[in-house]
Amino acid sequence: MKYLLLSITLLLASCTGIPENIKPVEQFELQRYLGTWYEIARLDHSFERGLSQVTANYALRDDGGVSVINRGYNEEKKEWKSAEGKAYFVDKTDTGYLKVSFFGPFYGSYVIFELDKERYHYALISGPDKEYFWILARQPQLDSELLQRLIAQAKSLGFATEKLIIVDHSGAPQ
Repeated sequence: MKYLLLSITLLLASCTGIPENIKPVEQFELQRYLGTWYEIARLDHSFERGLSQVTANYALRDDGGVSVINRGYNEEKKEWKSAEGKAYFVDKTDTGYLKVSFFGPFYGSYVIFELDKERYHYALISGPDKEYFWILARQPQLDSELLQRLIAQAKSLGFATEKLIIVDHSGAPQ
């Protein structure tokens, strides 16, 4: 029983860890981060598979956490899909390192490791390992030169950028 509890504890801790050589941004300002972000690119995973027009909306919760509403359009089914979650800082509130949950008591890392600190215009996000990666922006598209620079940065850190899905933000009904 003792080993089972230890194994569960280690498994849950690994879900909120930080990938090797990824460092969360410091001097993070949550108030500036709140609002709508457009998913520009992502690595594939089951909970967003087939979605376009993906956005994430962040708002303050009464308990001091962050409300997260992810929304995307499934062209094949001709329907919108959304998921509501909650996020909390793992350490300091001025560090871009949160844990997010969409599934009850289970949390995963949300590590902001690159951020346009001047305008909060774009962000690079990792999950607990390098299988989870997103490029977010305040607009549905990024300048192609900036996007290529961000992709190159992610590649240099070990993300499988050749597998990136560039998210389509055209054509779906609002």
